[in-house]
Amino acid sequence: MLPLRIVVIGGGAAGFFGAIACAKANPDAQVTLLEASRQPLAKVLISGGGRCNVTHACFEPKELVQNYPRGAKALRGALTRFGPQDTVAWFAAGGVYLKTEGDGRMFPVTNTSETIVECLIKAMATSGVKLRIGTHVTSVTAADGGFDILLKSGDPIKCDRLLLATGSSLVGYKIVQELGHQIEPPVPSLFTFNIADPQLRALAGVSVNPVQLRLSLGGKSQLQQTGPLLITHWGLSGPAVLKLSAWGARVLHENRYQATLLINWLPQLQQEQVREKVLAVKDEWGKKAIALHRGVDLPHRLWQYIIARAGITTEDRWAEISSKTLNKLLQELTQGQYLISGKGAFKEEFVTCGGVNLKEVNFKTMESRLVPGLYFAGEILDIDGVTGGFNFQSAWTTSYLAGVAMATKD
Repeated sequence: MLPLRIVVIGGGAAGFFGAIACAKANPDAQVTLLEASRQPLAKVLISGGGRCNVTHACFEPKELVQNYPRGAKALRGALTRFGPQDTVAWFAAGGVYLKTEGDGRMFPVTNTSETIVECLIKAMATSGVKLRIGTHVTSVTAADGGFDILLKSGDPIKCDRLLLATGSSLVGYKIVQELGHQIEPPVPSLFTFNIADPQLRALAGVSVNPVQLRLSLGGKSQLQQTGPLLITHWGLSGPAVLKLSAWGARVLHENRYQATLLINWLPQLQQEQVREKVLAVKDEWGKKAIALHRGVDLPHRLWQYIIARAGITTEDRWAEISSKTLNKLLQELTQGQYLISGKGAFKEEFVTCGGVNLKEVNFKTMESRLVPGLYFAGEILDIDGVTGGFNFQSAWTTSYLAGVAMATKD
């Protein structure tokens, strides 16, 4: 009897993990991984600022899925079969230990992504997977209960089962559609906001934690996030912005990244509490310059910027400002309006919202519901998480389930 022939297309995190899982589950199978570039695992190497945020220390699937703007429902069951605790154990078995940082992100104790890349390459070599780099796939057709793969070189490859782990590659989407699957239109997720305000940009490097952000489109407040914010030389970044960009990925794309952002710089206080604090400092420091006596816990440079937006000069004293100006200051502190004029790049993550329609995939096995023997893993699926290791965990989960299912299916 001929050995099972399995091909994985895509040499990223999901492709490697799926190929390894498959080969370990069925040592008699012939597992081949095809990667178009000459540098497999390239995104892993540069992820997390070169440290690789492998997963997140959230071990309850019900809580974990709340970090996925798209794919939460589909992943819920999958994460019970292979979750962050399994990821930690898998890498530990390969001699790579992870540490948890204060915000829950998990990194290798070595603090370098090279450790993760070396672990995956070693695991692939010992499991017997055949890695072919610089190998471009041009087309895939389902035939005779298997698949015919045509390479750019003109060489054909036949296989019994196929795992597509091509990320957000247009070639991967083309193959998926030619095999009869629907692709949810890909749009960027996890990006920063461009704010065309030179005075704000002059505060580059100032951070505030926490702030509350609300996205307003057409006058309607739709989405909100609370967390750290970083002012940059192009506008706004930081975890709160990145999370808001992920949840608002589609609506922001539809609006060409033009929207109003409402910022509450003091979300830990009720609006009336902010008013009381401001009135207290007004009473106590009436003869003092507003620019130098703020009464609220904000960076000095940011305070000066906010009072300027409220029409207060550096010479104005607390006793001199009118009730109208005071109300304008309170509005700037708790619901200041900033116009988003475009999106920036978040270079530590490369995440796309969109991909294979999840209704067309069996999440117990990651097999196509339309094409027997076809499997999916990683970012090719319409799944994306916020920053913090969630996208890698989705890759490990979906590829592990696919690998084992391909190896063991009768």
